[in-house]
Amino acid sequence: MTIHGSLFTEFKEKDTQDPFSLQNKKLLRIDMRYGEVQAKAGSMVAYQGDVRFTKQSSGLGRMFKSAVTGEGVSMMTCSGSGELFVADEASEVQVMYLENDSLSVNGNNVLAFSNSIQWDIHRIQARGAAMTGGLYNVSLRGTGYVAVTTKGDPIALDVASAPTFADAQAVVLWTAGVSMDVRVDTGGIGTMIRGGSGELLQMAFGGQGYVLVQPSESVTSGGHQGGGQQGPGGMLGQLLN
Repeated sequence: MTIHGSLFTEFKEKDTQDPFSLQNKKLLRIDMRYGEVQAKAGSMVAYQGDVRFTKQSSGLGRMFKSAVTGEGVSMMTCSGSGELFVADEASEVQVMYLENDSLSVNGNNVLAFSNSIQWDIHRIQARGAAMTGGLYNVSLRGTGYVAVTTKGDPIALDVASAPTFADAQAVVLWTAGVSMDVRVDTGGIGTMIRGGSGELLQMAFGGQGYVLVQPSESVTSGGHQGGGQQGPGGMLGQLLN
């Protein structure tokens, strides 16, 4: 019997020598010939060859910070040979290469990175951060590949070009050299009570570098909001008390 149609040619695996490469906007291919990688636990959708997965064993310090912050970063070590394919709920995948550089990333958006990249959970030092119950991100630094996910195609804003503000639930990451403060729109408290816009807490960025913002206010779990379980009402309650 014969199958007619372009399915198996249009979506055939792309032949590439890159360690990290996009098969499409939502699927990342990792060539395991280049060594071990760290990937978000549960992100494997397929592999060819001999790939093994080991749950990352965090040090006591990182485990303690994870418990305190609620940062939901659960990684696995992927080793072996062949090709590994990872994805996260059909979110768009963005790939970049760090060369002795660093990023501050929302933990929920981390998909995979080279084993040469060092990572840790860190508290963001920012004025007004207490308003959100604390802000925490994942620090990625070193030399190697990093893949993050976004809900839709993001925009990279140059914070040096103009004062830059963003919804805390839409910010995915920012680069080294960028400073961040939490801006509280006190005029927004009244509008929230009256059923207004609800744009109460904003991230204010400065310095030199870029902030990556996704077109979705869905960064809530395992991300830079240590009090991410709270909705706008919970934050409002803190401000009014």
